[in-house]
Formats: sequence, structure tokens, C-alpha cells
Amino acid sequence: MREELAQWDFVALAYGVGLVALAVLALWAWRTMVNAEARRDAMRRR
Repeated sequence: MREELAQWDFVALAYGVGLVALAVLALWAWRTMVNAEARRDAMRRR
């Protein structure tokens, strides 16, 4: 087992963290958009 990490391990980890963060941000934005559209449609029905 290695005692120190190579630079590519950090690069791979950074890409992984970035992709997970991007997926979470996209999901949050999509859910916010869906909720806003539902509120708009509810106001139009009144």
C-alpha cells in the first residue's frame, strides 16, 4: 500500500466531487423550477 497519493488521485477526486456537486445543483434547480411552475399554474386556476 502506498503511503502518499499521486497527483492523479487528487485530480480524479476533484473531478468526482465536481460532478457530484453539479448533479446536486442540477437536481435542486430542476425541483425548484417544477415547484415554481406548479405554484404558477395554481394561481392561474383561481
